[in-house]
Amino acid sequence: MKFLSSRRRHPLAGFVVLVLGLLVMGGLYSMFRPAQAEQGANDKQLVAQGRELYVVSCSTCHGMNAEGVVTKTGDNYGPPLVGVGAAAVDFQVGTGRMPMADPGPGQAQRVPLMTPDETRALAAYIASLGPGPAIPSPGEYDAAHGDPAKGGLFFRTNCTACHNFAGSGGALPHGRQAPDLMKTPPKYIFEAMETGPGQMPKFSNGVMTPQDKRDIISYIQHLKTTPGYGGLKLGSLGPVSEGLWGWLIGIGGLILIAVWIGNHGVRAGKKSK
Repeated sequence: MKFLSSRRRHPLAGFVVLVLGLLVMGGLYSMFRPAQAEQGANDKQLVAQGRELYVVSCSTCHGMNAEGVVTKTGDNYGPPLVGVGAAAVDFQVGTGRMPMADPGPGQAQRVPLMTPDETRALAAYIASLGPGPAIPSPGEYDAAHGDPAKGGLFFRTNCTACHNFAGSGGALPHGRQAPDLMKTPPKYIFEAMETGPGQMPKFSNGVMTPQDKRDIISYIQHLKTTPGYGGLKLGSLGPVSEGLWGWLIGIGGLILIAVWIGNHGVRAGKKSK
């Protein structure tokens, strides 16, 4: 202590303190930084392959350096991809939403245009540009490790406004559409919660823990195996399909019966005369 106190007024004392502070902060960051920031960045060959795929398939909308492309009206033709993470790429490309053939809202899930290896390479390149959510391991989205009862509470609170009470999806404003979760694999459901595609909120681990997400996936998987105790599910679209069924089949059937009774009564009256 006497050694330090005697040299605290030295001209280089401030510089030494600054260097020591930077070293300490750098060490702490290396210890606690997110693991996803490293994903794919060390595999130079994979990143280089992803860069080639990006230039050919994605740069037109997202810019040569993933900086995004802005239209003359100030809207995003393609949003910036720096920092979105590998999980966002795996979700968008793995579900066939990207590359987008016809830009517009409400891109639906379709057959992927890229192979799994190409998707992995593209995800590695985007991950090398900045830290973001990593592609989850199978254990992270395993429905067997979730609680469907708790997941149902989370789902009904946070998801039913767009995805419907039965996870069947539905129409949203401005031509967008919430996808049918009954046809979405658990991996992509987890990635969607992590990355927040389209109008969906991003549920980071600070907002919803990984266990909460597994609970939601467990509840969705439970819905897939739940029988329709009330009879025909009619797409589980609620009053829309049920009302249509009631008007077309119910009211329509009653009208046909009334017409038949009327015609039959007239004919019976003519025969009796």
